[in-house]
Amino acid sequence: MPKQKTHKGTAKRVRVTGTGKLVREHTNNQHKFEVKSSSRKRRVSGVGVLSPADAPRMKKLLGL
Repeated sequence: MPKQKTHKGTAKRVRVTGTGKLVREHTNNQHKFEVKSSSRKRRVSGVGVLSPADAPRMKKLLGL
């Protein structure tokens, strides 16, 4: 059986923490900040932990 290839689109968007959790960047955090409120900009800054329901599917795409 051939090896599972890493899904490159997922690999660019998701990374694995030391404990095995998957984290991703929040959306709506690239441009047009002048029309977004300060609280909204704070909320989308940093990284977010991927939902436990989505994690197995993403790990399969990453070949983990």
